[in-house]
Amino acid sequence: MSGPESLMAREIAEVPAVAAPLCAPGGEAARIGTALARRRFPFVVVCGRGSSGHAGVHLRYLIETRLGLVVSAAAPSVVTGYGRPPQVEGALFVVISQSGRSPDLVAATQAAREGGALTLAIVNDAASPAAGAADLVLPLEAGPERAVAATKTVVNSLVAGAALVAAWAEDRALAQGLAALPDRLGSALSLDWSAWSADLARANLARQATAAFVTGRGHGLGPVREIALKLSETLRLPALGYSAAELRHGPRAALSRHTPVLALRQADALAPGVDDLVQELRSDGVPVQACGGPAGSLPWLGDGHPACDPILMLVPAYRAIEAEARRRGFDPDAPPGLTKVTETL
Repeated sequence: MSGPESLMAREIAEVPAVAAPLCAPGGEAARIGTALARRRFPFVVVCGRGSSGHAGVHLRYLIETRLGLVVSAAAPSVVTGYGRPPQVEGALFVVISQSGRSPDLVAATQAAREGGALTLAIVNDAASPAAGAADLVLPLEAGPERAVAATKTVVNSLVAGAALVAAWAEDRALAQGLAALPDRLGSALSLDWSAWSADLARANLARQATAAFVTGRGHGLGPVREIALKLSETLRLPALGYSAAELRHGPRAALSRHTPVLALRQADALAPGVDDLVQELRSDGVPVQACGGPAGSLPWLGDGHPACDPILMLVPAYRAIEAEARRRGFDPDAPPGLTKVTETL
C-alpha cells in the first residue's frame, strides 16, 4: 500500500512525547497512588476489554508483586447480562478504557461504586461516562487517537498503571525506571524488527501459517497479549498470546515451522524460563524471534527496569506490524468490521 504516512505510524511516533508527563514525578498518578497508600484494601478488581484489558494484566502483576494484594479481572457481563453485581465492599475497582464509553464498563463501574468499592477510572477521555461513574480519575492525556488500532493510548495505559503503583508501593526503583522510559521510548522508535515481520511474510507467502504466536511471562504477559491482538486486528492474521509457561502445555502441539513466534524477555526471575523455551522451539525448527537476553535475535536497547521494558517492546512491535500491513496492501488505520469505539453490553 503506497501513499501518505498512516495515522497509526504517526501515533506510534508520538508515544515518547505523550508518555513523558506520566513518567515524571509529582503527577496525578503519584497523587492518587499516595492516597491509595493511606488505605487498606482486601483485594483489587481490574476491568477492561481488548487493549485496555491487556494493560490491566500488566497492572495486575505490578500490584501483586509490589503490594501483595490479590487482583481479579472483572467480568462486566455478570452485571449487564446476569444482573448479579459482585460483592466488592472495601475493594479497589480499576476500570481502564481509552474512550470510557462502552456501556458495560460504565455499568460495572457504577455497580462497584454502589457496592462499596473505591473506583478509579484510567481513561484517555476524562469527560467520558466511565470517568463520571468513578470516584477517582487518572487521565491518560495521550491526545486524540484516530487510527482504529490503539497504540499511544495503550502505552500510556501501561505507563499510568506503573506510575500509580510506583507511588502506592513507594517503589523507588520502579520510579527510576519510569523516569528513564521517555528517552528509551524515543530510542525504541529506531529499533528495526523487520526480521520478525519477514517471518510473518514468509509464512503468509507459503500459505501454510495457521496462526502466529507471541509469548513471554510475568510483566511481559500484558504486552504479549496486546501484540497478538494487533496482529489479528491489523494484519488479519489469527494470533495467540500465551505465557511461556502455558505455551509448554496444550498450545505447544500447534507450533511448527509454519507458525512464527515472537518471544519477549525482560531481565527478572522469569527470564530463564523464556530463554529455555526459545532454545527448545528453535531446536525443533520453529521460527522464533526473541527480544532480550542471550537468545535475543531482534535489536534491543539493553535491559532496563523489568516492569518497564515490556512496555518499551510494544513500540518496535507496533512499527513492524504497521509496516507489514502496508506491505500487504492493508489499511492499518481502518481494519474491516471495526470501529474506533466498541460498545458492548
